[in-house]
Amino acid sequence: MDIQGLVKNLHPLEVRIIRHYTLQDELTIEKVESELGFKSGNGNQALSWLSSKGLVREVRRETHILYELTDLGRQWKDQGTPEERMLKLLKTKSGLRLPEIASALGIENKDVGSAFGALSKAGILAMDEAKRVVLATAAADILDNGLPAKGEIAEKMALLRRLLEKAAAAEGGMLAESSLSEAEKAVMAGVAKKRGASDAAFRIVERETVVFAFTEIHTELAKALEAAGITGDEIGSLTPELLASGTWKGASFRSYNVKVPPSRLLVGRSNPYAKFLEDVKDKLVSLGFEEFDGSLVETEFWNSDALFMPQFHSARDIHDVYYVAEPTKAQFIEEPWLSRVAAAHENGGDTGSRGWNYAFDREFTRRLILRSQGTVLSARQLPKAKVPGKYFGIVRCFRYDRVDATHLSDFYQTEGIVLGEEVNLRTLLGFLEMFAVEVAGAKEVKYVPGYFPFTEPSVEVHIKHPVLGWFELGGSGIFRPEVTKALGVDVPVAAWGIGIDRMALMALGLNDLRELFSYDIENVRLRRAKEGARSAQ
Repeated sequence: MDIQGLVKNLHPLEVRIIRHYTLQDELTIEKVESELGFKSGNGNQALSWLSSKGLVREVRRETHILYELTDLGRQWKDQGTPEERMLKLLKTKSGLRLPEIASALGIENKDVGSAFGALSKAGILAMDEAKRVVLATAAADILDNGLPAKGEIAEKMALLRRLLEKAAAAEGGMLAESSLSEAEKAVMAGVAKKRGASDAAFRIVERETVVFAFTEIHTELAKALEAAGITGDEIGSLTPELLASGTWKGASFRSYNVKVPPSRLLVGRSNPYAKFLEDVKDKLVSLGFEEFDGSLVETEFWNSDALFMPQFHSARDIHDVYYVAEPTKAQFIEEPWLSRVAAAHENGGDTGSRGWNYAFDREFTRRLILRSQGTVLSARQLPKAKVPGKYFGIVRCFRYDRVDATHLSDFYQTEGIVLGEEVNLRTLLGFLEMFAVEVAGAKEVKYVPGYFPFTEPSVEVHIKHPVLGWFELGGSGIFRPEVTKALGVDVPVAAWGIGIDRMALMALGLNDLRELFSYDIENVRLRRAKEGARSAQ
């Protein structure tokens, strides 16, 4: 290897790392930035450059699990957990119904229901014949802070209280899993989530540390740098400040490479993912579909309630994500759809169903959120849809998710419905096959029974990626009468919500969803050129 050539082409950041550490030292980004006083990000840059030149190698990767206190967790720390607040309330005012407790505490019905379930199982609360919640233990056994005085649940609630306070005092609200006892880990498992953590006290964060070591050339290279008098503190550019102060005199400057090639002329191309989306639109329009669209901000009514998702059901957890801070609620919900949907939930209305048998909350249904699924637009289309009719949309959706090769926190769905007297499951499967085979280009496809509160039957379509293996492309089904009849439609409706981002993985030959939104323009240009070459063939 040309040592002198390497010496001339090393960046000052690389030089400082080589000269500061020995061949036996292990390096991490955090260690380098801390010990050498690098700015955030410089350590990653320098180690990446050294790795590309073969001067350092990856030794291992260490995964660390952290628990980050969420906004809900901070609220629990300051105001008390739902269990603590319920016990404090019932200690002085027993005999309330669950909705009354929720109203008095300002807590959602589902959280009050979960807290009651845990406390009743522990024998602390009970429900009388009039469906009123009463203490099943002496009021004296409930401490002033809402913690039980004894029992296994008392220990768990006390542990949770300590975890909340410890996290609130920690830097960044983070607790390392390695710092927790076995009992604390057991409690944390019940209040921490990796995805959809808006309704959890803690968010699970996985961090990976890459450990590097020098290659054998390090010793010789370090000696060459020392002999040449290169320290890594050389000045890279002559600035007005240096000239004004005179500090440039006697300073060491980096060498200038006059042989650097000029910038190349780059031909403009459309983004390959944007082109893919346009192609999907063109295909659906050519099949007779009409396109629909809507606002990114939606109400709980159209996002979930109109889709017959009960307001207390766990199926809504993944949709309970991003709320609008101001205003928090819509002024009204359109009639007669509000009353018809409310009736479908409460007793089935005129849908032929018994409904969910609970009191529909007309205030909660006005809450504003970022839409979490494309099906909201299908629900909005039903009252004005033609029969027969075919509609679709390419819809941006938002859910809290751990970002990886097949998940993003905001993503696109192609959403569609087909209405008609002759529409059935066979109709739906035909469209799913078109998306999987003709649009995504999958060679292997399978259909799996699924569950969605608003369709029956429900089907998931899975495709096999050559690198990532099998993954779900999307969900679909035949809308239930509680959805269609409540919104004025009396014919079968086939519906689907397909992850168009995931279809693009197959169609564009990618292995990671993040590449669709890459800031690496060079890589985007290369993909577009390859796609153009494939199209030409």
